[in-house]
Amino acid sequence: MSDHPIIFEEWKTGDGALIAVARLNMPKTLNSLSLEMIRLLTPQLKRWAEDPAIQAVWLEAEGDRAFCAGGDIVALYRSMTEPQAASEGEAFFTEEYELDYLIHTFPKPIVCWGNGVVMGGGMGIMQGASHRVVTEGSKLAMPEISIGLYPDVAAGWFLNRTPGRTGLFLGLTGARLNGADALFTGLADRFIRHDLKADVVAELCKRNWQDDEAHAVVGSVLRQFERHSGDAIPESPVRAHFDEINRVTDADSLEATVSQLSELAGGEGWVAKATRSLPGASPTSLALVWRHLHGCKHDSLKEVLDKELALSRKCLTKGEFAEGIRALLIDKDQQPRWRYASLAEMDSAWIDDFFTR
Repeated sequence: MSDHPIIFEEWKTGDGALIAVARLNMPKTLNSLSLEMIRLLTPQLKRWAEDPAIQAVWLEAEGDRAFCAGGDIVALYRSMTEPQAASEGEAFFTEEYELDYLIHTFPKPIVCWGNGVVMGGGMGIMQGASHRVVTEGSKLAMPEISIGLYPDVAAGWFLNRTPGRTGLFLGLTGARLNGADALFTGLADRFIRHDLKADVVAELCKRNWQDDEAHAVVGSVLRQFERHSGDAIPESPVRAHFDEINRVTDADSLEATVSQLSELAGGEGWVAKATRSLPGASPTSLALVWRHLHGCKHDSLKEVLDKELALSRKCLTKGEFAEGIRALLIDKDQQPRWRYASLAEMDSAWIDDFFTR
């Protein structure tokens, strides 16, 4: 296996056109996105966008455990705690969001094979793709509340476009979605069994791309294999609990919403499990999620990403994000010392400052 963090290939199609391939190749770290990977992928995508021979792009990852488990937050921790690395955090967020925007606005089809764990920065890449594929092994989440951050990578845009208040629920709880949940919430387009991936690729390469519009070729192939995958699709807990999710997120304040969510944690089943992260979540993160999602409802994708860059810069300097990473991944004591013990104790001026540019 190559030791390059991203492997680029080009597959020849039946009529001599090309499908470009980018394979995230850091399986030991669940393909977590580093600044180096961003700096490899962005210019390559720009070249492919301009190359007339390239008909489509295929995004996948090495290994079966994860497409991409998030950003390289250990490197972000260094940028917040080591003076000589201070500029790296800002560069990471700036260039990551530029990559996300590039994928969202790419002029050709992008197929993202989202098998395994897809979280945080991995969601940023996947959500921009024109054809987002999930499998029976997909586990999607935006779990930033556990590390003192907030759902970024355009989550202010894509979580606001899920049915009802499911996006707010996902942001406040960090709940994990399976492939069926991803389809129901609009965070994926197709469910295809993971063992059919090689067949999907072979069929895409066999097609004549000059005869049909590229998006139509991709769509017809994915549709064909989705029809053979129905027996593998799981139940969708989000669909099953949709009314309950809407009920507990229906409140006029964050405090009331969190109180209603917390009442579910003592029960059983998926909803109880999804809300059990709340007691350990950063109160600052919960406040950022609430304010960010409500403040972005009518914004364009570009406006959302501009807001997120300003907000993420503040997160790099105010300490809560660094403390969350320390507790989870550096010292691994699982005992974060959040600035505020509860929402009730929080000074509103503290949150206001995050949103002051």
